[in-house]
Amino acid sequence: MKKSVITLAVSATVGFGTIFGGTSVITEAASISSLKGEQNKIQNQRSNINSTINQKNNQISDLQNQQANVQDEITRLDDAITDSTNKINETNAKLESTKEDIMKLQGEMEVIKDRIEKRNVLLKDRARSYQDTGGMVNYIDVLMGATSFSDFVDRANAVVTIMEADQAILKEHEADKKELETKQEQVKTNLVSIQKMVTDLQTLQQQLNVQKAEKNKALASLKQQENEAHEGLMDLQEQDALLAAQQSAIQQAIKNEQAAQAKAAAEAAAAAKKAASSNSGGSSSGGASSGATPGVSSGYWTQPAVGYLSSGFGQRGSERHVGVDIANRSAVPIVAAADGVVIRSYLSSSYGNCIFISHSINGQVYTTVYAHMSTRLVGSGAVVKKGQQIGVMGNTGDSTGQHLHFELHKGPWTQDKRYAINPVGIVPLP
Repeated sequence: MKKSVITLAVSATVGFGTIFGGTSVITEAASISSLKGEQNKIQNQRSNINSTINQKNNQISDLQNQQANVQDEITRLDDAITDSTNKINETNAKLESTKEDIMKLQGEMEVIKDRIEKRNVLLKDRARSYQDTGGMVNYIDVLMGATSFSDFVDRANAVVTIMEADQAILKEHEADKKELETKQEQVKTNLVSIQKMVTDLQTLQQQLNVQKAEKNKALASLKQQENEAHEGLMDLQEQDALLAAQQSAIQQAIKNEQAAQAKAAAEAAAAAKKAASSNSGGSSSGGASSGATPGVSSGYWTQPAVGYLSSGFGQRGSERHVGVDIANRSAVPIVAAADGVVIRSYLSSSYGNCIFISHSINGQVYTTVYAHMSTRLVGSGAVVKKGQQIGVMGNTGDSTGQHLHFELHKGPWTQDKRYAINPVGIVPLP
């Protein structure tokens, strides 16, 4: 899963009081009113983010409703495709049955054709006989050749019978021809009708498949949009969490500043009182070493870990490496590079166990990042001193080999890391 990279509004400054040789030194930090102003700014940013989170939730809900509608359409199309497939199978079965009927009709037509052919021969013979004898004249000759009235009646009945037979033959001939034409037309009509039904159903099924493919494509697009919306929502939620942590860090800075001012005022009053009652006095105070490795350097910055520089700041292959890597085979301590307040301490899929710290040095806000640690020893909102152990070197997150990935940002830590600077020459390094 892609880890969201959060745009940090790390613009708060932190005040600390440090005692050197009995002299109270207030570092160049923002005033309490300035810190409260930063809190108000962050609160406004959180309000905007929460508004956007609501919009994202509404967008996700709308996308899910659209997906449900599209899924219903796909189900309807699946049912229609199944129905058309069943109808195609039924129609193909009818087509096979019709072909069998056609075979039978073709056999019947052959019989009819044979009868017609035989009648054609008989009628041709009759026609030749009529032509040879003069047609109806031969019937008159038959009648006139009667030898008696009884013979005449017999001859007349015979003529009528022959004529009726001829008429019956002609009628049967015409009926067979009509039946043949009817069956031929029926076969043709049945074939055309069923073939059209099959073609129409196949066309319908193709259209349904195209519609289903479009719906599947639309559903995939909606799911992709929902995934992107969820990722955006996670980014926003993490932004809000980080801003909330930043508010806590600023609140702690305000308390520190108030405490430092109260202490300075008390010390000033005590010093004035003591000066009034005595001509001499004072004490000295030295910073005790934490005993951690590396040793604490003088100045604002100290080395965050011992080891060797395995990768520097700048382009690394196809990627931009916005920090430096300090590698070591042993589990060495990781220390805060300067005084500050922990913005966030958490486990990231890319940074692994990581800590973000906000610093204020000579009025300039810096942000340091400590990544891939095996262990984190301070939580969000903690106030840390330069050289204080905050974790142990490790190989967590998107890491290859045990090392500390250390980043220095002159200002806030942003998504595009536009404020990242090369710590070489600023922070003591191996």
